[in-house]
Amino acid sequence: MSKTFVVGDIHGAYRALRQCLERSGFSGRDHLICLGDVCDGWPETKESVDELLKIENLTYILGNHDFWAYQWMLSGKAEDVWLSQGGRATVRSYADGVPQHHVKFFEKALPYFLLGNKLFVHARIDPQKPLEEQDLNTFLWDRTLTHKALELYARKDNASLTPFDEVYVGHTPILFKKPILSGSVWLMDTGAGWSGVLSLMNTDTKEIFASDPVPQLYPGVEGRNGKKSL
Repeated sequence: MSKTFVVGDIHGAYRALRQCLERSGFSGRDHLICLGDVCDGWPETKESVDELLKIENLTYILGNHDFWAYQWMLSGKAEDVWLSQGGRATVRSYADGVPQHHVKFFEKALPYFLLGNKLFVHARIDPQKPLEEQDLNTFLWDRTLTHKALELYARKDNASLTPFDEVYVGHTPILFKKPILSGSVWLMDTGAGWSGVLSLMNTDTKEIFASDPVPQLYPGVEGRNGKKSL
C-alpha cells in the first residue's frame, strides 16, 4: 500500500535527502510532497533535483529560493541578494550548465497543493481569502502564519489558524529538531539549510524521519552562515 510523505526545505543537501528517503523506507509506489527550496545553501542542488526527478509520484511546490534560481536559469543574471543567500552554491552546482529538464522541473512547480482538506505550501496562505485570489508573494515569502503558529505553541493554545484540517509549510526554520504542529499548521523546516536536520514525515501516521545534522554530512564545506563545517 502506498504512503504519502512530506519533506521540508532541502537547500542543496542531497546527502540529507538520501538519508531521509532511506530511513523512511520510501518506495517507488509512495508519494513525496516537497515544500520547496531544494536550491541554495549546501553544494548539491543539482544532485538533489536529479534525485527528486527519479521519484515517479512527486509533487513539487515552488519555494522562494527556487524562484530566484529559476529566474537565473532563464536569464543568466544572478542577483546579489540571491547569491548572498545561498545562490552561489547553486551556481557552482551547475558549473557544467543547467540541463533543460531541470529548468522544466522548476517551471512545473506548483504554488500550493491540496490533498483532500490538507494544504501544502512553501510559506503561507491568507486564511481569510480563497486560494485562487492570493498571490505568489504570499505563497513564497510571507512568514506570518508560521509566526502565529509559534506564538500559539508557546502559549499551548490549540486554536486552529486556518479552515483546513492541516497545513504544511516550510520556509521559516524552527529551533526544534523535529517538525511541530500548532494551530493545525505543521512547521516542517527544521533548519537543513543551516545547522539543523532535514525532516521527512508520513502524513498519515505522522512518523518523522530525520537526517543527521547537515553540517556533519558536509565536513569542511562553508554553509550559509559563512562558517565551515567541522
